[in-house]
Amino acid sequence: MTDIFGLAAYACHAAGTRGRRHPEAPAPTRSDYQRDRDRIVHSSAFRRLVYKTQVFLNHEGDLFRTRLTHSLEVAQLARSVARSLRLNEDLVEAIALAHDLGHTPFGHAGQDALNHCMRSHGGFEHNLQSLRVVDKLELRYPQFAGLNLTFETREGILKHCSRTNAQALEAEEPGGVGARFLEHRQPSLEAQLANLADEIAYNAHDIDDGVRSGLITQEQLQQVPLFARYRAQALSEYPSLDMPDHQRRLLYETIRRMLSAQVYDVIAATQAALARATPADVDGARHAEPLICFSPEMRSESQALKRFLFDNLYRHPQVVATTDNAQVVVRELFQAYLSDPKAMKPGYLARAAAAPGQCERVVADFIAGMTDRFAAAEHERITGRRLLV
Repeated sequence: MTDIFGLAAYACHAAGTRGRRHPEAPAPTRSDYQRDRDRIVHSSAFRRLVYKTQVFLNHEGDLFRTRLTHSLEVAQLARSVARSLRLNEDLVEAIALAHDLGHTPFGHAGQDALNHCMRSHGGFEHNLQSLRVVDKLELRYPQFAGLNLTFETREGILKHCSRTNAQALEAEEPGGVGARFLEHRQPSLEAQLANLADEIAYNAHDIDDGVRSGLITQEQLQQVPLFARYRAQALSEYPSLDMPDHQRRLLYETIRRMLSAQVYDVIAATQAALARATPADVDGARHAEPLICFSPEMRSESQALKRFLFDNLYRHPQVVATTDNAQVVVRELFQAYLSDPKAMKPGYLARAAAAPGQCERVVADFIAGMTDRFAAAEHERITGRRLLV
């Protein structure tokens, strides 16, 4: 069932939003979700993603993905699927563009190091930090801190949350974005879609970056059924791609076919799940099992690809050596700023001085907001050592 605008009844309709934490008059020419997207794109945190690691550090090559290009690719994939499923494209785009705003420099290595530093102070998790960025840390408007996004966008940004953190969010905002983790409910279908599009995008595009880097080869990837099938299909249709000077085209064509197959699989599997669950509206979808999904066969193949990338790319000795140094940078920056808060920028120093008991969290906010190159330069300035070149 759809409405007159083409959205399904179980989609998030902008007119039915649960609204913003600070009430605002509607924009005359944009829906609330379009307004969210625009605020995200204009934020400082979004611009900084261009210099934050996806797999390879920013200085390692101009053509490797960054958090910014990854977020754009997730948004493109998610919008494509949303249109076929009659979900709200503007909302899914906003969630996709914002999902990594809280990521640290140096990717997951930076997050792990910062979580270790914060282990006695509530820990650190980039999804929760992304929510913190849009709720508190962006300072652009005179009426409120943060971007004052709609509930539905904020709900989608927070895709993981521990019970302890959910309880803290619920105490601050009763019935808000933390409630579903305590009540074991799902987020909107748009949020579920952004999450799955994230997985599809990074699996496929980490193949591209991994082969470009020389750390993995197409021959190694032949052990991955999903890759091998679509590489064989591409060669069957275009035999000339097997020539040595056409290997890059062969890789692109294989990845393109993989992406298309996964997108079509998600659409078909989700349509079947929706037909079984028959959610009447948004809340009906939230109370069902996760409905945005792969087929069991595609889920198995996606997991096999993920295992291959973990074993052969993410744990490659060259990547590990770089990420080990990146973790040292983060840990030593944390201790340096904690020992001497005056070394931070004035705004963070003022926050630390105003709330002495929250100094560790302020330091974590400062480091999480850094780009790769700023963090490396700050570490060299403070310690006199250059660990990342």
